[in-house]
Amino acid sequence: MATRKLPKSTKFFWGIGQAAEGVKNSAFNSFLLFYYNQILGVSATLTALALAIAVLFDAMSDPLVGSISDRFQSRWGRRHPFMAASAAPMAITLFLLFYPPAGMSEMFYFGWVTLFAISVRTFLTLYQIPHLALGAEMATDYEDRNGLFSVGLFFGAVAGWGFWFSMLTFIFQPQPDLPNGMYNADGYPRMAASAGIIAVIAIMLCIWGTRKEIPNLSLAVPARESLGFVRLFNELKIAFSSRSYRSIFFGLMLGTLVLSVEAVFTPFMGIHFWGLETDQLRWLGVGVLLGLGPGSLAAAYLVCILDKKWCLIIPAVVATINANVLIVLRLFELLPENGHWSILPLLIAASCVGGSVVPIIYITINSMFADISDELELATGERQEGIVYSARAFAGKAAAALGTVMGGFALDFIAFPKNAMPGTVDANVIFNLGLFQGPVTSIFTLGGLALYLRYTLNRVRHEEIVTQLIAQRKLRLHGQSEVPK
Repeated sequence: MATRKLPKSTKFFWGIGQAAEGVKNSAFNSFLLFYYNQILGVSATLTALALAIAVLFDAMSDPLVGSISDRFQSRWGRRHPFMAASAAPMAITLFLLFYPPAGMSEMFYFGWVTLFAISVRTFLTLYQIPHLALGAEMATDYEDRNGLFSVGLFFGAVAGWGFWFSMLTFIFQPQPDLPNGMYNADGYPRMAASAGIIAVIAIMLCIWGTRKEIPNLSLAVPARESLGFVRLFNELKIAFSSRSYRSIFFGLMLGTLVLSVEAVFTPFMGIHFWGLETDQLRWLGVGVLLGLGPGSLAAAYLVCILDKKWCLIIPAVVATINANVLIVLRLFELLPENGHWSILPLLIAASCVGGSVVPIIYITINSMFADISDELELATGERQEGIVYSARAFAGKAAAALGTVMGGFALDFIAFPKNAMPGTVDANVIFNLGLFQGPVTSIFTLGGLALYLRYTLNRVRHEEIVTQLIAQRKLRLHGQSEVPK
């Protein structure tokens, strides 16, 4: 059955909007814990705990924003006003997160990172949930959705990893008295300001480029209940009534948990496990960027020959193997010593493979959630992309924060020293760092794979749902309420 395809320009500008989340995630995942632990001397556990507290606020803000935007109506649509309102506050609070007063106590810094991590995450929610819901609303075709989310993930990943490369190249450069630029304390506020500016530009371009789709979007359905806990609970209950939704929700949590632990360990692994200098470390991001193009294209075309469940599971298996190979070989002393010319090319190659398969995973998951929105509309008669994606966003952010907490706990558990300069960390500590980064975290990945196998919404079933939805809408236009299934 033919459905409307989105114009390429709309996909392009919607995708640019994902860059805002990409640079924010890069700042959070790659720089935040390292800054507070290695520069300010705050316990890794305390820093991780602050981020976990921020997630508790996400637990309230995600479904709240999702529900409000589902029911909101204005001349600018349901989603665009929230996206516009988020830009400047997110940029300001992100900068303040990396610009605390100097010379304060550890507990003061704990309070500071808690306050501004909550603020950044809350304003990100105000943008992210409506942005994802907007994508699901605009793209109605089974395959076109993968194409749209491919563009979004491509821009998000390019922005995130490109930001990482740029910061290590231009801000955290090695200096004569500071061979590893990551220890340059003055660079972190400049990094945060750059991230905020990029995020604001990306959000504004997204809003401007997708405005022409507003007349084609669904109108809000008035809520049967006033906004409150009961309404949010009932809306979430409807979403979780879908077996497919539950499988992807919890599988996503486990997968993101692994990626977040790895992101926390990335600077520690690069500097201490692999013995890389800052000017070498940045090239790992280039490896990821090289894989993004093929990965994003593969996600758009793989769905034409496979059901989405297998578009998700096969790349997830490849990503798990790829993440472990070099680490395990190093732990068993089967690789050349650090400093050998082959180490950096091997790491870049592994980054490239990861950069090509991980996008397929997240593109497919986002597309699956859009399909589940159709399934839920057929069951309830209401479009609830905001609620669907709010729970998806919470799963991602909760797992990311929990991964940061686990990473912080793991660093303290293995007794990784604060303010540790390269070459000064005990060999047993380095071994345990690699053990946590590779084999230990992969246990969670296997759990996610088991959950993905429970997904049941295939291409044939989705086509049936779309056909029934069209019939349902036609009957409503003629004043009928009952629709044959």
